[in-house]
Amino acid sequence: MRTHFDKQLNKLNDELIEMGSMIEKAIEHTIKALVTQDIDLAKYVIDSDEQINRQERDIESLCLKLLLQQQPVARDLRQISSALKMITDMERIGDHASDISEIIVTLLKREESYIKHLDHIQSMAKETSVMLVGSVDAFVNRNQLQAAAVIEKDDVVDDLFRKVQSELVQLIHEDPNCGEQATDLLMIAKYFERIGDHATNISEWVIFSLTGEHVHGKLIPEEQTQ
Repeated sequence: MRTHFDKQLNKLNDELIEMGSMIEKAIEHTIKALVTQDIDLAKYVIDSDEQINRQERDIESLCLKLLLQQQPVARDLRQISSALKMITDMERIGDHASDISEIIVTLLKREESYIKHLDHIQSMAKETSVMLVGSVDAFVNRNQLQAAAVIEKDDVVDDLFRKVQSELVQLIHEDPNCGEQATDLLMIAKYFERIGDHATNISEWVIFSLTGEHVHGKLIPEEQTQ
């Protein structure tokens, strides 16, 4: 019985890795669409969001089967319940990648030159992707230190967001006509900042799965993640 249960837990890990890979690719494609002004790639990210949603439902189903059909001990219960919480945050990350891509489509349809270099936004995308991969790896490897490192990294993303915000506000002061695009770019940066928060959430659930203790950090209330 325990051998079968362990195999199912391994399958859960594999499915989480797959979902993490899907989201990592969504982030990668999203920032590439923005930088290269590829509207078709942005639309592809939007269309691909349903695959991420299906993966969430599959993992949720597997978790419920493990809870209902097996007899998990306390450690297993924490691992499974944490996985259920994690996939909610992972699904939100996919939603945010889709949200960013929708803004990109709108932005590119105006056929305007960018009002600023996208260096900081690109850095935000890179850092959030690293955080996501690190948080999933921490869960699979049951590595508390790796999870804690992801949480610390969120400060980097927050700092980058403040830089983008400051630069865009300054541009609007200098030229009010750039306000529409500046608002779009600020929204994109804000979504990446939220992705960082969700990656932080995932790592906090990893720590809970290992220790049974909630880390007081940036757990996002459900009603704010829509």
